[in-house]
Amino acid sequence: MKKIKFINLLSGILLSSLLVSCGGSNGKSSGQISISGAFALYPMTVKWAEEYGKVHPEVRIDISAGGAGKGIADVLSGMVEIGMVSREIYAEEIEKGAFPVAVTKDAVVAVISDQNPVLDEILTTGLKNDIGSEIWITGNVKTWGEAFSSASSEPMHVYTRSDACGAAEMWAKFYGKKQEDLLGTGVFGDPGLAQAVQKDPLGIGYNNIGYAYDATSKQQVEGIRVVPLDLNNNGTIDDDENFYNSMNDIIAAIASGKYPSPPARELYFVTMNSPKDNKVITEFINWVLTDGQKYVQEAGYITLPAEKIAEEKKKLQ
Repeated sequence: MKKIKFINLLSGILLSSLLVSCGGSNGKSSGQISISGAFALYPMTVKWAEEYGKVHPEVRIDISAGGAGKGIADVLSGMVEIGMVSREIYAEEIEKGAFPVAVTKDAVVAVISDQNPVLDEILTTGLKNDIGSEIWITGNVKTWGEAFSSASSEPMHVYTRSDACGAAEMWAKFYGKKQEDLLGTGVFGDPGLAQAVQKDPLGIGYNNIGYAYDATSKQQVEGIRVVPLDLNNNGTIDDDENFYNSMNDIIAAIASGKYPSPPARELYFVTMNSPKDNKVITEFINWVLTDGQKYVQEAGYITLPAEKIAEEKKKLQ
């Protein structure tokens, strides 16, 4: 990956494990499930584990975030039972035994500081696709004035992800490229990138919606503004493109297809080969695809269509 420099914000990032109860068997399948991977899926998985623990206290779930690349590497090496992956699974990973099950959906959005000097112009005109490419791919756009047709000569500070992750892969794919093609200061993890943009009035980056919006208030995270995409490239954000004010608005736009895919995408639980012979894992994933779906919108994610859920459940039979 091309980077101007690397910022390590690891100390400020939530990389902790969540242990969700342990207890007697109560006549149910007892055991432990270890999960690692995508920051995008981490908050949702934490919620699922908490709720699952209420009805299955005999199962302990250990969750850690570290990026989609870590999730797929950990599951293929046998370090964890489930990898959280926020991108499509590569053919070579399938050949090595990766078994993906789609469990929900979200999207990646461009983010800036709410102290940006040309904030009003940005929210009015939006980010054109070709300008985004010249920010993150070619590097030809270097000032805020060039990007958003204003008189500003302030330099643009571009941020990207330093870790192998689905957010960067999907953001690059939106511009027809791969993560290693993205320019910018490399920052580790979704929380780290959000924090970097919050602190830099001249910064621009991208985040999964779970880090750009607060799941409780459903509003944009304090200090951050989501950059609207000028999808029809007409130089202004029209009414049908204006769906970024709240988490509920953008979730509805993703679900209806108004927000493009990529950077909208499905999120996966990945196991090493089919887990159908492992009762503890299959019961948990089946619960996620059934009872667990009622927590999806509450947590700020998008529920998969019924036919897609049925398709994923069939994989586990």
